[in-house]
Amino acid sequence: MNCNIPPDSRSTKFLHTFWRVNRNMMRFIHKTALENELSIPQYSILMTIAPRKEMTQKQLGEVLQIPKSTLSTAVDGLVQTEWLHRQPVPDNRRKMQLILSEKGINLFEKISQQKGSIHRTIESIMDTLTEKQFEEFQATLLHIADFLENETNSEENNQND
Repeated sequence: MNCNIPPDSRSTKFLHTFWRVNRNMMRFIHKTALENELSIPQYSILMTIAPRKEMTQKQLGEVLQIPKSTLSTAVDGLVQTEWLHRQPVPDNRRKMQLILSEKGINLFEKISQQKGSIHRTIESIMDTLTEKQFEEFQATLLHIADFLENETNSEENNQND
């Protein structure tokens, strides 16, 4: 196989570093989820809905990009444990509104403050950065995210043409 990208290129270095960050974050997420008797999809749902308090199941699926069956199973588990309420959207009864319960809000707050959680760990990392470093880092991540989203949207539009 002939690869034209040198092993020390900026893209290779970035991808390797990003892979390490992602792998280690997933370890913390997995640990945090297990400690709170959540599956990774349930944890992801809780962390996505908590800042918004509510959203439709369709919106949640679009944000998380997980299979519908996985999403549905995870939502069912959160509803059964009463961390989440599910109710039909008033003007469209086929859509389901997911609302974080008081119990769910308490769980989110507990997880956010839990020693060794991904939240506390990231907070500790951010505390090591100056405000300028944080702003530059945040701007760089947003630039990367926006670029990737635009590329994805562009490819999807080209496939639909």
